Amino acid sequence: MAAPRWRGAAMNDVLGLCRAACRAGKRGFASDRRGFVTDKPSSFALRELRAHLGAPVVLAIQAGIGILLGISGPFGTLDGLAPLPRLIYWMGIVFGTYAFGSAVSLLVIDRLDARSDWPVALKVFRGGIIIGLGVVVFLGLWNLPFFGWQGLFGQVLVAGMLASFGVAWIVLGLRTVFPDQATSSETRPPALLQRLPLEKRGALIALCATDHYVEVITENGRELVLMRLADAIEETAPTRGMQVHRSHWIALAQVRGAERRGEGALLDMGDGLGIPVSRRHMSTIRAAGLLPKKQG
Repeated sequence: MAAPRWRGAAMNDVLGLCRAACRAGKRGFASDRRGFVTDKPSSFALRELRAHLGAPVVLAIQAGIGILLGISGPFGTLDGLAPLPRLIYWMGIVFGTYAFGSAVSLLVIDRLDARSDWPVALKVFRGGIIIGLGVVVFLGLWNLPFFGWQGLFGQVLVAGMLASFGVAWIVLGLRTVFPDQATSSETRPPALLQRLPLEKRGALIALCATDHYVEVITENGRELVLMRLADAIEETAPTRGMQVHRSHWIALAQVRGAERRGEGALLDMGDGLGIPVSRRHMSTIRAAGLLPKKQG
């Protein structure tokens, strides 16, 4: 009997995929934004990174800095390299380190910050260390064809190492202290909304996992999306929210009330929608002020 049950489960999965494909076709083949999500970084984040790195202003600024450094030849490169190799060297450093820092910041650091409750200063310090170490490795490898093995331990690498940590901390600090000036993420709608029909997009209320789908609940309706809950949560930024159950995430601004239910709790999200809170996440909602800390 095991084989028929296995075939039946497989057939259900195939039918589910077919229904998802049909819904995507009916909505104008917008599957590039509402496609299947895997363990890889979200396609939205990668598109955002490519758009940022390819922006004319960003390219122009990097090119200007690279040309300026190539002409001035700091850290001994004026005497150590001919004009053309010196220009190539500094252009590679400027474009390479900026691309690496941007990618790590968007795809790694932002996700770590969203999942941790560390103080802002520690988040900036951690991000600077991550970016700085990666840039040091890049500089060491980039120095090899220009300075040989001496480039791995010479003055250029030491100066670049100190500069990479310093610049990383400064940039991350500015992004944290002045988010509106440093990034447009606060005004950008959540990437998850791009997976919904236009008429159902609106302020996020909750996410509920069911089988292989996530039910996205907004102020304008509900929609099932074929993806994992963890991936859906990563696409809720900049909406402030938290996971309160292995199958549920809520937007903090949408909580209308909370009450204890046994060892857990129940959150009132309005319009008769109640989201359960598991015992594991009780400390999280108390820290958010949804329940008095003296309870539980």
